[in-house]
Amino acid sequence: MVTVTLHIWRSDHTFTYHTVNVPEDSYVIDAIERVVAGQTAEANHPLLVWRHACHHASCGSCGVRINGLEKLPCVTPLSDYAPGRPITLRPLAHFPPVADLVVHFASFFERMRTVGMPIVRTDETVPREGVTASGGESAHKANEPSAPLDLTHDLRFEDCIECGLCVSACPAMVNPRFIGPAALAAAERLMEEPRGADLVSLLQVVDQQTGVWSCRSSYSCSAVCPSGVDPAGAIIRLRKRILDS
Repeated sequence: MVTVTLHIWRSDHTFTYHTVNVPEDSYVIDAIERVVAGQTAEANHPLLVWRHACHHASCGSCGVRINGLEKLPCVTPLSDYAPGRPITLRPLAHFPPVADLVVHFASFFERMRTVGMPIVRTDETVPREGVTASGGESAHKANEPSAPLDLTHDLRFEDCIECGLCVSACPAMVNPRFIGPAALAAAERLMEEPRGADLVSLLQVVDQQTGVWSCRSSYSCSAVCPSGVDPAGAIIRLRKRILDS
């Protein structure tokens, strides 16, 4: 077991201090859960409010700032931090606060709707002759036609788990009208696979001061993304597409 001290930001703009014991191979989320399991409401500090769900970086619900950096506690090992040093937890930046570590995501989803990005989409990939949809060799012979996927049943999730870490890390989000890195990455994704999207209108949306031209190219968004979406790279590709059009 190891002893961990958490400094947790609370809604009244103060910190509460919690020392817990957890197994050595624990993650930050385990320490938070130990705090929640053992806490009692006090007059000045009610029970801690925080959000989590899947425990394996699939839902994006638990995102917070850990020692100033945007991370998912569920996949952040305690071993990443110096033993005996306190770990500070704050809510994500650039989101309206709800309570303690929880923020309101309405503005995030409004920005995603601006570019029309779905969470789940029909997979329209049709394997080339002799090659599977994943790029490997198929079982059929090269002179036999590839069977198209069943577009009625084959679905796939997009890489973005909508955790909001990129938005929190983005220095340009001080402008509340900025579409933000997640939505711009989603727009570039639609450019690659339109699926019936109106690309002319979409390009007009992103070719604005509130779009790709507000980005400061800090690459902070890509640095914190837990899913490898690389929003900064997507924004650079969008700029190139605009300049080439």
